[in-house]
Amino acid sequence: MRIIPAIDIINSKCVRLSKGDYSTQKIYNENPLEVAKMFEAHGVKYLHLVDLDGAKASHIINHKVLETIATNTSLSIDFGGGLKSDDDLRIAFESGANQITGGSIAVKNPDIFKSWLQKFGADKIILGADALDEKVAVSGWLEESKEELIPFIQNYMKEGVRYVICTDISKDGMLQGPSFDLYQKILNQNTGIKLIASGGISTFNELPRLAAMGCEGTIVGKAIYEHKISMKEIENFILNN
Repeated sequence: MRIIPAIDIINSKCVRLSKGDYSTQKIYNENPLEVAKMFEAHGVKYLHLVDLDGAKASHIINHKVLETIATNTSLSIDFGGGLKSDDDLRIAFESGANQITGGSIAVKNPDIFKSWLQKFGADKIILGADALDEKVAVSGWLEESKEELIPFIQNYMKEGVRYVICTDISKDGMLQGPSFDLYQKILNQNTGIKLIASGGISTFNELPRLAAMGCEGTIVGKAIYEHKISMKEIENFILNN
């Protein structure tokens, strides 16, 4: 299982939110590159970079941060937040993203999302399936859609999607443990899915459990910044898996 630390960006700074609420913003570092280099120094190979300004504005904003990290580290970066147009994707890939995550667009404009899958391939496009009470949330989690989570994922897997990041919003940033039952349900009902678990990671012991369930990756954010999981633990996990 891949360990994928998260860097969330507002005003070019590394922040975290609780349950996606922008009013709970906490700045952890004013230099995201410094954070990315620290991850890399501990053997991390992947990074989940979220443009929270972009998620609110519905177009890419913090592409300079992406470019700086991509240019100065060897991290494989998946980038998301407000990607709505072909032009947003062009900027993201030109700025160094290895993969992009589309969430709201997959709900609100499925034709565009499907065209990206056709154009770039399933290895480049991740479905962001973020949910509250198993309903998909959109627009930086500011809106709940009527889409049921499991059918939403199943429909896109029929279109060729393989990578899915699933965040249980009620858990995100709360350090209360991830939604094991929800992930098990998704894995049971979607053969061949590369499921990336996100939200709620609070202790190191949760990581081997997610790996044993069959998650392809796990995004870890606040647990690192609040020192609930040490970079040494993550380094050892990466070395031993």
